[in-house]
Amino acid sequence: MAERGLRILISAGEASGDLYAAELLRELRARRPELQAFGLGGDALAAAGARLHAHVRDLAVLGLTEVVRHLSRLRAIFKGVLAEVDRERPDLAVLLDYPDFNLRLARELKRRGVPVVYYISPQIWAWRGGRIHSIRETVARMLVLFRFEEPLYRKAGVPVTFVGHPLVELVKPAPDRAAFLRGLGIDPLRPLLAVLPGSRPQEIAHNLPRLVRALRGIQGRRPDVQVLLAQAPGLDGAELSAQVAGLSARVVAGQTHGIVGAADVALVASGTATVETAILGTPMVVVYRVSPLSYMLGRPFVRVPYYAMVNLIAERRVVPELMQGDFQPEAVERETLRLLDDEAARARMRDDLAEVCARLGTPGASARAAEAVLAELQVT
Repeated sequence: MAERGLRILISAGEASGDLYAAELLRELRARRPELQAFGLGGDALAAAGARLHAHVRDLAVLGLTEVVRHLSRLRAIFKGVLAEVDRERPDLAVLLDYPDFNLRLARELKRRGVPVVYYISPQIWAWRGGRIHSIRETVARMLVLFRFEEPLYRKAGVPVTFVGHPLVELVKPAPDRAAFLRGLGIDPLRPLLAVLPGSRPQEIAHNLPRLVRALRGIQGRRPDVQVLLAQAPGLDGAELSAQVAGLSARVVAGQTHGIVGAADVALVASGTATVETAILGTPMVVVYRVSPLSYMLGRPFVRVPYYAMVNLIAERRVVPELMQGDFQPEAVERETLRLLDDEAARARMRDDLAEVCARLGTPGASARAAEAVLAELQVT
């Protein structure tokens, strides 16, 4: 090991995992400069120095029916990763979220004698809890972002460490709100609505048309409301702009935190973006939709009272969530106007979001995760 240097496999199949993986790799290399990394990720992980076998854009599929349509491509990537593992012989693997792919990968790595650290837990507390058995058999240590996850794994006999959420130190608003908005051609004295329709093409297809119809109604009632749509990495800005044509709205790339932090209210697709919005303290309406067949097949396995991560962390409903059949333009318009028109309601929600943030842990999650990974290497 000492002659060739430490070598790890990193597998991050989604945009949020790519960000966390990149931060983790930077922290690992700050401690072990000779460390080499390869695997699956995106632009952030590549910029941190990992050699990518496949990019997140090739892995981003959503819902059960969508996965079926892309099975051949996913299988090819899976086999390719294992071939790389056999050639490179990593000392350890770090798998981030993306459980349908990564839990299968963990089994194959276990067979090859490669210890697995799983960073960002599959949501076993929300649905398909039976996956805990596979995790116990294949994962050397689970690193969790949320404190409530720790006792679940400990009770199941899985070695677990709570590291906190990396976004606590990564998410920051623009230092000068007025200057930031003027730079985008936005009047800082008029209400601003941020729109985050998702980070994957399938999410855009399911979410954005309904959001556009809601925005049309909102601006019909409140023509003073300005709209900025945050373009996620890897999405086509021209296509997004075409979908919001006819509205008083702009699509902006690479400025999500600035946009959300400056907004009075945000419309957010359920997922990691809701946590980012909570950290920024922006009142929000959470929406989400998958294909009807995916929803029908997956719904029986869901066993949580809320869908929005913010509500799950708070253990109560602090933000409105409009999911699947409830996600109708009229409902989005109603909830958004309620927040825009009621400063007291926005203030109450900001207080609730501050409580959510307090539950995410202190800054330094990526550093704590790196220490846990290196400790696991010493064990092996």
